[in-house]
Amino acid sequence: MKFGGTSVADADKIRNVARRIAGARESGDNVVAVVSARGKTTDQLVAAAREISERPDPREMDMLLSTGERISCALMAMALHDLGHGAESFTGSQAGILTDTAHTRAKILDIKADRLRAALDAGSIVLVAGFQGVSTDRNVTTLGRGGSDTTAVALAAALDADVCEIYTDVTGVFTADPRIEPGARKLPLLTHEEMLEMAASGSRVLALRSVEFARNHGVELHVRSSFREEEGTIITQETTAMEKAIVSGIAHRSDEAKITVSGVRDQPGVAAEIMTALADSGINVDTIIQNVSADGVTDLSMTVPLDDLQGALGAIDQLAGQLDYQGVSADDQIGKVTLVGAGMKSNPGIAAKMFRTLAAEGINIQMIDTSTIRITVVIDRREIERAVRALHDAFDLASEAARRADV
Repeated sequence: MKFGGTSVADADKIRNVARRIAGARESGDNVVAVVSARGKTTDQLVAAAREISERPDPREMDMLLSTGERISCALMAMALHDLGHGAESFTGSQAGILTDTAHTRAKILDIKADRLRAALDAGSIVLVAGFQGVSTDRNVTTLGRGGSDTTAVALAAALDADVCEIYTDVTGVFTADPRIEPGARKLPLLTHEEMLEMAASGSRVLALRSVEFARNHGVELHVRSSFREEEGTIITQETTAMEKAIVSGIAHRSDEAKITVSGVRDQPGVAAEIMTALADSGINVDTIIQNVSADGVTDLSMTVPLDDLQGALGAIDQLAGQLDYQGVSADDQIGKVTLVGAGMKSNPGIAAKMFRTLAAEGINIQMIDTSTIRITVVIDRREIERAVRALHDAFDLASEAARRADV
């Protein structure tokens, strides 16, 4: 069971979560619970570091940031003790979570969970501080954005858990963002692949790394509300019944920017130079399109996170002396809308229907990117809400959610 920051934001919420954990234990299950830092604690710790140093040392940042989850963990153990349950809290390192040495964004290499198994065998509820581990050179590390989700999934895999329940402030994964599309419905069932595409395309319910870990290790996920008892969304391996769905949901992003490098020489190695410069600057490039060559030159367009736009432009500008191109332009007013569905790979015509729907709304498509179960379009950011609503209606996703409830 994993509980996010909003679920443990104050004393009453911690007691509520403690009762939820105790209820699971009383039903006969062995329980491992992973908790995040309370509310805005991590943001406050980052702000405190910035007050001291403009460029805080990454090792010391990990020492600082790891304290938020430790506080939540210890308080949760106290609440469980008051409910009459034995509970033991563990830091990431005490839990045996071994990571690489990349401070503030470490990756889990192994979990040596002997202490956790011993505590479970003794009848205790195990509480683990999320978002952290210990590196191969014995330093405290943190796992980056969504790290507590990743902690929970990794522990579920290591302990061969029946399910990994992710408790949050929403009741599950929806066919679209309910704030944009009032007709959005909760999806009772998704495949790991579908959830991966939705997480990568803007759905913020689960961290991308945690879903990838769950897929790779066959961990079933259950996204549920911390504040309501109802069932949420099960994320599992694909079944024959699930393949019947053509489109499962819509995700969107409004924090993207587009860069176009125009008039570059159409020859081997040019795109590699540009992408290498961006990678060396730590910038993640998403959709990439190269136009058909004319007179030996071409244009190369790509999307990057909006926060990385200036860094990306700076990296490309540094290539001016060694790379022949005519100009660079940027558009910071774009967004992305993505259709996701496992059935796309066996149902032709989805893209055509999507494009017809957007055309009927007068929405211009700037770029297109696809996978076997995803179609993403880049459009004007101001058109995102209208596009989501139109596509949700065109593919009748409310009915699809209802059909999956019967699977």
